[in-house]
Amino acid sequence: MSDDIIDHSVLDGPLADTLEAPGWYLGFSGGIDSTALLHLLSRWRRAHPEAPNLTAVHVNHGMQSAAADWQLHCEWVCRLLRVPFLARQVEVSPGRSGSEAAAREARYAVLEDVLEEGAVLFLGHHLDDQVETFFLRLLRGAGVQGLAGVPAERSLAQGRVVRPLLQLTRSQLQAYADTHGLSCIDDPSNADTALDRNFLRAELLPLLAERWPGYRRTVSRASEHMAVAAATLEELLPVPETVFNVLGDPGLPLTALRGKRDTAAQALRAWLQSRGLPAPDQSALEEFLRQLGEAGEDANPRLQCSAFTLQRYRDAVYLVPDVSPDAGLQAVSLPPGTVTDVPGVGRISLQPTAGPGLALAETELPRVGWRSGGERCRPVNRNRGNSLKKLLQEADVPPWWRDRVPLLSLDEELLAVGDLWLCASSRFRERAHAGETLWQFGWDRAN
Repeated sequence: MSDDIIDHSVLDGPLADTLEAPGWYLGFSGGIDSTALLHLLSRWRRAHPEAPNLTAVHVNHGMQSAAADWQLHCEWVCRLLRVPFLARQVEVSPGRSGSEAAAREARYAVLEDVLEEGAVLFLGHHLDDQVETFFLRLLRGAGVQGLAGVPAERSLAQGRVVRPLLQLTRSQLQAYADTHGLSCIDDPSNADTALDRNFLRAELLPLLAERWPGYRRTVSRASEHMAVAAATLEELLPVPETVFNVLGDPGLPLTALRGKRDTAAQALRAWLQSRGLPAPDQSALEEFLRQLGEAGEDANPRLQCSAFTLQRYRDAVYLVPDVSPDAGLQAVSLPPGTVTDVPGVGRISLQPTAGPGLALAETELPRVGWRSGGERCRPVNRNRGNSLKKLLQEADVPPWWRDRVPLLSLDEELLAVGDLWLCASSRFRERAHAGETLWQFGWDRAN
């Protein structure tokens, strides 16, 4: 496609197989890309009355001082174009993965929640985004899956993501916005060259453009070739089946990583990609695979990346839940009938139950604490108790969870160990006595 001024007809091809969707949604930040796409979609729908209803979705991360103003701007633009507007505010907890990755995760969580079955989410990624992604992944040592770039279409929750602008350049979108007098948000963080993508965009790629003016199309073709190669590899080397440990963490069986190092690396990359995660740096990946091959049965090699951590445990390599290193766990009160979220642990609750449970008055204040050493529990229906350390080992609870299993106690008496065991205690009942309410300790883990 040339760099001539575009009109809504550029969407004819990308939108052809989306007309049967129950609804269209647009991830709308208010920037040049999503604003141009919103305007193009609005015009295309006017020319095609059979098109599904369109809703713009704005995620307010609250990370910029102007975030509230940006939301108002996006709402105003949607009113002008008569497009329904939906805004969601999220809290971003950077953790180990950094603020940018955390914001992306929070954003996609909202978008997944919005999509009904079969719906289509449009995103404004364009050719320059594709090129930048290619080079960033190349510099990270990515394999063919990574160098395939951003897919034009993929599944997301109950629906799918479609990127209809991938063949258009940033300059084409800017020219379109200028032609139609579109007002767009300019995020000041885009000028921060301390960020790799911005440095690449501002400093390196202009040098390539001077020497090779058509490099964007060339790199795009290379990404397409890589996508074909990745698809072929998937057919030859299917994504290994995921296993889950006793607490629900997804893992890759070690059997999938045996054999030649290159084959093992390909299997691991494919598995990570199937879970929406980037491939690790090549040198780090090779070192991790070497450690896996040389480790004894009791060793648990670990690979820590910016967005995730992998750790071997027994016969698989698991994705370890992301917990900030300085996230200290403090004891909290948990009155009967309450629910509370604990970062890095999950949601804990104390709710009424019709089955076996704990006899507690609603005025009592059980506490939730964490393993410090020396705790003991005799699980109900067992004749003997044991140290909590041994119980967790016997239950195959992986090491990274053992200090994060919530322990419910009252007056120094241990009542429950997560949702794993109720301890034989003065408060345990098989059934409620007359006028008595029994309570169940719940734990929805943060996997």
